[in-house]
Amino acid sequence: MSTAVAGGEVRLERLARYLFSAPSWPVSLAILCILGLVLDIVFQRVGIYPFAGTLFFTFPALAAFVLTKPLVNLLGGPMTWNRSALLALSCAVLGMLILLCGLIISPSLLLLSYAITLGFILGLRLLVLAAIADYRITRMFLPAATQSFAGILVGALVFEQVFLPLSLLLQAMFCAGFTILIWLIDRPLYRAFHVRGLDFINSFLAHLTDGSKALEEYFEKIGEEVTVPQVTIFFSRHDRRGLLITIPNVHPGPVGEIGGGNLPRGMQEGFDELVMVPHGAATHDFNPVSGKEIPKLADSVRKTRKTLRFSPLASKSLRFSEGSVSLLCQVFDSTLLLVSTRSPERTEDVDFNIGMTIMGEGHRFFENVGFIDAHNCSAGDVSYVLPATRLAMEYYRAGMHAIREMPKEARSPFELGISHVRVPFTREQGFGDNGIQLAVIRVGGQTTAYVLFDGNNMEAGVRERIRDHLLLRVDEAEVMTTDSHVVNTVRGRNPIGLHVPVDEIIPWVDRALTLAMADLSPAEAAGSTAWCEGIRVFGSHRIAQMASTVNTMLIFIPFISAGMLLLVFLLSILTYLLIG
Repeated sequence: MSTAVAGGEVRLERLARYLFSAPSWPVSLAILCILGLVLDIVFQRVGIYPFAGTLFFTFPALAAFVLTKPLVNLLGGPMTWNRSALLALSCAVLGMLILLCGLIISPSLLLLSYAITLGFILGLRLLVLAAIADYRITRMFLPAATQSFAGILVGALVFEQVFLPLSLLLQAMFCAGFTILIWLIDRPLYRAFHVRGLDFINSFLAHLTDGSKALEEYFEKIGEEVTVPQVTIFFSRHDRRGLLITIPNVHPGPVGEIGGGNLPRGMQEGFDELVMVPHGAATHDFNPVSGKEIPKLADSVRKTRKTLRFSPLASKSLRFSEGSVSLLCQVFDSTLLLVSTRSPERTEDVDFNIGMTIMGEGHRFFENVGFIDAHNCSAGDVSYVLPATRLAMEYYRAGMHAIREMPKEARSPFELGISHVRVPFTREQGFGDNGIQLAVIRVGGQTTAYVLFDGNNMEAGVRERIRDHLLLRVDEAEVMTTDSHVVNTVRGRNPIGLHVPVDEIIPWVDRALTLAMADLSPAEAAGSTAWCEGIRVFGSHRIAQMASTVNTMLIFIPFISAGMLLLVFLLSILTYLLIG
C-alpha cells in the first residue's frame, strides 16, 4: 500500500473522533432556558420586545424537543431524548448568533434576521436528522420543521404581516439549499459504491445505539468472494477438553459486532473444544462483510476432521530472527506453527500474500503451515506490511530460515495444558469477550506458553512485560492478540494496556498460566488446511477507495456549504427587499 493509501485509511479511521455522546436532556434544556433568559436581558436593554429571547428561541426549541423524538420514531428512524434536546439547543444557539449579528448591523433588521434564523434552523435540522436518523428527506421534513414552524408562529404574533410570507419563502429557500447540499454529500459515494453516505451514517449510529447490523447490507454491496486457507491444529487428550488453534486468513473487523468484528467468539461457538483464534495474514481488505461469513469458516474447518491423523510427537520450540522480525516456531507431526512479531517495533497487519508465500515455501517440508501475526505492539498509526517492502522481506527471510531448520528438529511425545480466564475488563477497556486463553506445550523438558488476548493489538511494551513475567516460570513464550474489532466502536485505537495498566493485567495472566500448568497431560495433535470458499469480504483496496472518496468529500464540503449558505443569505435579503 502506498503512503497515500495508508494515510487515507488512517484518516477514515480518525473520523470516529467526531462522534460523541449527547449530554443528558435535562442539562441541554437547562442551558437552553438560561441562554433564553440572558438574551431576554440583552434585548430588554436595547429596547426590543420583553422576553424576546425566551419567545424567539426557548419556546420553539422546547416545542422541537417534545415533538422531534416521537415524530422521528413514527417515521422510521432512531432518536433519543438526549439527541432531540441537544439538536434543539444547538440550533437555538446558532440562531441566537445569527440574530445578534443582524442586530449589530442594524436593529431595524430584527424581522429579517429572525426570518433568516428560522430558515437556517430548518435547513440545519434537516441535514442533521438526515444524518443521524433517516437519510430520506421527505420523512425528516416534518420533524425538522418543528422548531422553525414554532418560531414562525411566535413571529407572526409579534411582527407585522410581512413576516409570515417572508419567513415561509425563506423556509423554502433554505430547505432547497440544504437539500442540494445533502444530495452533494450523498452523490460521490453513491456513484462509486452505490452507497448513500447519510444512510451509511444512519446505519452506523443505529449499530452504536441498538446493535443494528444494517451496515452489513452496505458491505455486502461492495464485497467480493474469495477463497482463503485456514490452518488448524487439533489437540486431543484422554478424558480432558481438547484445543483448536485455528488461523483464519480473514481480518476480524471492521467494527463492533459488524462483519467479522467478533470472529473469535463466532469460531468458538462452532466447536466444543477450546478454540484459540490468533490473527492470520490479512488486512482490512479481507474483512468479512457480515457475521454470516463466520459459520462458513467454522464449517470448512469442521469438514477437515475426516482426514485428521493424530500424532503424539512434537518438536521443541525455537526462535528465529531476521531484522526486526522474530518467529517462534514449533512442529506438531506434519504441521509447522510460526508465530511472528516485530515487538517492540510496531506490529500491524501483514498482507495475505506475504503469509501465503511463507506458507507455500513451507509446504516443501510440511503438510500444513500455520502463519500467525501476533499483532502485539501498537505504536502510532496503522501501517500494513505489504509485499516487496523491506519489512516483507524480513518476514520472508525469517520464515525461510525456520523452514530450513525446523525439519531437522527431533520429535518427542508432548503434554498440553490449557486455560481460559474471563477477565473483569470491558470492551471499552480493550478486552473482547474471550478474555485470556493460554496453552502450555511441554516437550522433552522444555515448556512453551502461547498466550492469546481477545483484543485489538497491545500498547507498546505490554507484550515485553507479560512475556518477561511468563519466562520466570516457562522456557519460551509468546503473547498474541486476536485483533478482534469488537472493542472498536467509536474508538479507532483501543489496544490492550491502553486503559488497563499492565500491572493489573499480569495477575490474570499468572492465573491463566497456573491453571494451564495444572492441566498438563499427554496429548496428540493433528493439523489440517481448510480451503474456505465463497467467503465474502470487502475486497482489494475497497477500504482505500472509500477512504479516498470520503477524504475528498471532507475537503470540498466546507467550501460548498459556505457557498450555498452565502447564496441563500443573499437571496433572503433580496427577497426581503422585494417584499418590503
